[in-house]
Amino acid sequence: MPRSPGHGPDFEIRRQQIIDKAAALFARKGYAATGIAEVGDVVGLGRGALYYYMGSKENLLVEIQDRVMGPMLASAHRIADLEDVDPVLRLRMLSQTLLENILARLDHVRVYEHDYRNLRGANLARLLDQRREFEDIVQELLVAAMDDGSFRKLDPRLATLQFLNLHNHTYQWVKVDGAWNARYLSSEYCTAFFRGLGSPGRQFDDIEDRMAEYLAVRESAAPDPLPLSDLDRP
Repeated sequence: MPRSPGHGPDFEIRRQQIIDKAAALFARKGYAATGIAEVGDVVGLGRGALYYYMGSKENLLVEIQDRVMGPMLASAHRIADLEDVDPVLRLRMLSQTLLENILARLDHVRVYEHDYRNLRGANLARLLDQRREFEDIVQELLVAAMDDGSFRKLDPRLATLQFLNLHNHTYQWVKVDGAWNARYLSSEYCTAFFRGLGSPGRQFDDIEDRMAEYLAVRESAAPDPLPLSDLDRP
């Protein structure tokens, strides 16, 4: 008897393809305006097969949201935990990482920004918790930069909203193959942002050189070794 596709090696690959195509469709038409039959037409599956892979239309939206927040939160925590790096440079790192994620998944980000309100119950609560978690990381770095004298004292929440607003609407106009990549945009954004928040007399002229050093290390670093348990596998 043939194995269920859920147990086969191609099942997860097919699921990821469905999520990608659904994200593009939702980004174009809007989640609420798109019926499950339209999703099935785009991915080449009947209603029953589509539900087999995804469970529900809302599950598709959850998966798209996770594609945005999962990598972003993981990167934000890694950056926040760099205790030997000052908070201003960590904010510059976080800025570029945020923009890299936006450029990597423009369709997903558009759905994330526009359609998250269609989530319900536990799914909506989980997403809002993730958003707050990310915002808390930004705010903690901003407060640290105020505490060490790099930034002038101002309402941390207002500073956080300024940082987020500077970045979060980029998806509306940025082009993946355009002249402005994530590194360039982050440099320009942060130059303006740091100067606006900087304490009197505080200069950030070295921030791009320091960022370049960090990127050189990141791009040349060897991959992390596999855990011993993985090395023992055939």
